[in-house]
Amino acid sequence: MISTINLTSMLKQLRLSTMQSTWEETSTQAEAAHWTYPQYLTVMCDKELAVRDQNRIQRNILEAKLPLGKTLDTFDFAKLTSVNPAQIKAFAENPRWLVSAQNLIIFGPSGVGKTHIAAAIGRRLIELGTRVFFTKTTLLVQRLQAAHAQHKLSELLLKLNKYDLLILDDIGYVKKSEAETSVLFELIADRYESRSILITSNQPFDQWDNIFPDSRMAVAAVDRLVHHATIININEPSYRRILK
Repeated sequence: MISTINLTSMLKQLRLSTMQSTWEETSTQAEAAHWTYPQYLTVMCDKELAVRDQNRIQRNILEAKLPLGKTLDTFDFAKLTSVNPAQIKAFAENPRWLVSAQNLIIFGPSGVGKTHIAAAIGRRLIELGTRVFFTKTTLLVQRLQAAHAQHKLSELLLKLNKYDLLILDDIGYVKKSEAETSVLFELIADRYESRSILITSNQPFDQWDNIFPDSRMAVAAVDRLVHHATIININEPSYRRILK
């Protein structure tokens, strides 16, 4: 005769925590509904997988370092006539552009919601199962510089490659120095046609000489970014001022 006395212990050893906590309740439902054994097992596995997926999403959201509260639901598209909500939602709801290593570049003056849109896209893509990392470009450049000084730049680039999407916020604030922009160029070149980048910038491409001191490097960086990219221009007054 098969005994269930040790079932909870065995599920714990197998690290099936959801099954461990729900098998008795689910078995009662199964008996009442006359489920077959495969039906019961399917429901149990479905519960376990659902909890694991949710836990994974929460871990990835924390890992992504997204700014709090910036989702598609909290962005007032009605305030910005030059922003196409359908286009933004398409990038957020369909991760196929990440599979083909396409880029997204959002231009606009300060305060028009570029960061909010970028973070909202990232948040939704994480919920769909992708890995995203959000960072102020200046902070990441500092990390890249430190890694380069320690001869570990390639290691850091490899770690960043685990993310399907890298969001570089406010690229225009990078200082115009060879030390900073050379590592930034290394990052762009490393992800070219292999991983996606989402960039927000208050400076259009024709002003990127303010970012890269070497005009040839600026042209090479832009060339790699736009080869497989969608460019969104937000031509509005400050979004933050509109909301006041």
